[in-house]
Amino acid sequence: MKNVQMNKIKDIFLNYGVILILYFVVQLFLKSGSVSSLMKGLLVPLCIYSILAISLNLVVGISGELSLGHAGFMCVGAFFSASCSMLLKGSALPPMLIFFIALCIGAISAGFFGFLIGIPVLRLKGDYLAIVTLAFGEIIKNIINALYFGVDKNGWHFSLKDGTAVALGEGGKWIIKGAQGITGTPKYSNFTVGIVLLLLSMLFIQHFIHSRTGRAVMAIRDNRIAAESIALPASKLKLLCFTISAAIAGIAGVLYAHNLSSLQALPKNFGYNQSIMILVFVVLGGIGNMRGSILAAVVLTLLPELLRSLNDYRMLIYAVVLIVMMLFTSAPGFIAFRENILHRLFRKEVNA
Repeated sequence: MKNVQMNKIKDIFLNYGVILILYFVVQLFLKSGSVSSLMKGLLVPLCIYSILAISLNLVVGISGELSLGHAGFMCVGAFFSASCSMLLKGSALPPMLIFFIALCIGAISAGFFGFLIGIPVLRLKGDYLAIVTLAFGEIIKNIINALYFGVDKNGWHFSLKDGTAVALGEGGKWIIKGAQGITGTPKYSNFTVGIVLLLLSMLFIQHFIHSRTGRAVMAIRDNRIAAESIALPASKLKLLCFTISAAIAGIAGVLYAHNLSSLQALPKNFGYNQSIMILVFVVLGGIGNMRGSILAAVVLTLLPELLRSLNDYRMLIYAVVLIVMMLFTSAPGFIAFRENILHRLFRKEVNA
């Protein structure tokens, strides 16, 4: 009984306590004025990439599938939510209510696209999901770059040809202007909002993992034939898991869109390299390890910026850190050492 209680305390502390402690420490540094403008600009991206990492880990680590299109779901959430905010901009609604509506729109739209992709693909076995999601990420990015969307008193106007095909009336305004994207998006994102969304995403994912549905998904991952033999609907459960993951990636996109005044569907932001980088966060943090994914996302996002002054040795140090993180999260000796330290630490706290 004492061991179970100690494990619960350890999990709660490591899942949420550490994040809250770091948040308050950062807030103290911000109030003292000792944080550089560069580091201030990285606070929201750290939350964005952490949310993306745990959302992808839900697919890769829990359901055992491989997705290479999470940047595409992030793109969907970003543009749908930014379009919603632009449409509601200037209305009588409070800013945070507008952001909440945009957040719901971004998550629902990304989850809907994840659902559409998963229906045909997750019925198949193999790496089809990785191929289809990779293609989806590129397709959605190119569609948005070709899309012209404006609104006036006569309604909404769309075109995939060029801007001249959209005849906006008097008082009309552009929402999406082709490759120029969306300009003038309200900046509702900040570090506090990012931490709240990260904690809520973690809470939802952890609840899902420990629920009956989550355990069924993991049973299918471990042995699909045995799971189907006891009437577990493998395709439906994997589809549910993938849809939730896409929706959470859409939430990261909402946070990303409202952290910038100008949003464009550029390859460096929403291309396949971004999806692969998110997968690197998951692999280095440990497949199925949500805390490790967040740690990897934070370290690998901060490191390139912190090493900018070391032009000659930056990539060498970066490579060494990647190797050390891989060993720390995957090597049996390092895992046993880490668990032994945590066990001693929390045993002392419980005894005290």
